[in-house]
Amino acid sequence: MARVVDARGLPCPQPVLRAKEAMQKTDEVIVIVDGPESAENVRRMAEKAGWVVHVDGKEEGIYVHLAAGPQAQPTARQAPGGPVVLLVPSETLGRGEHAELGSVLMRSFFHTLLEVEPRPEVVVFLNSGVKLVVEGSPLVDDLRELEVRGVRILACGTCLGYYGLKEKVAVGTVSNMYTIAETLLGAGRLVSL
Repeated sequence: MARVVDARGLPCPQPVLRAKEAMQKTDEVIVIVDGPESAENVRRMAEKAGWVVHVDGKEEGIYVHLAAGPQAQPTARQAPGGPVVLLVPSETLGRGEHAELGSVLMRSFFHTLLEVEPRPEVVVFLNSGVKLVVEGSPLVDDLRELEVRGVRILACGTCLGYYGLKEKVAVGTVSNMYTIAETLLGAGRLVSL
């Protein structure tokens, strides 16, 4: 019998954390959430762990059915040789009295990433850094090209919501703190701008 986790009304990343906890105790879980973003976050976490996922929208909430698949694995820390992860916590690069210079440096840095090796495997945007992944950002074209070349782009959903930008995301995946923390902690090398 499936373990039911009612995560309606819980803030990010609680639905994902509760789902993961239940997944460690049984091979079938139903997580009830109240929004598509929470359902997507739970789905991504479970599929990454090799679980089979089915999402069913109902009047009282979104039901995310999780079943341990043949590839199911307990979520584990990335080995020390894990990916290179780039953390972008601000819309400008560096600190100084002129924000315009920081903006120029940030554009230059991301444009240069297209030309250098090794590239990061994942770029995580937090705080005001999320402003760089939305419509009108001068980095959108370079970030799209990085995605084409296999770089994962993650943007903090809470941060996007804080700035009222969730509907304006032009590149990358709206993520959650669980996935962001897991990505940062699993990095073989973490670079923060």
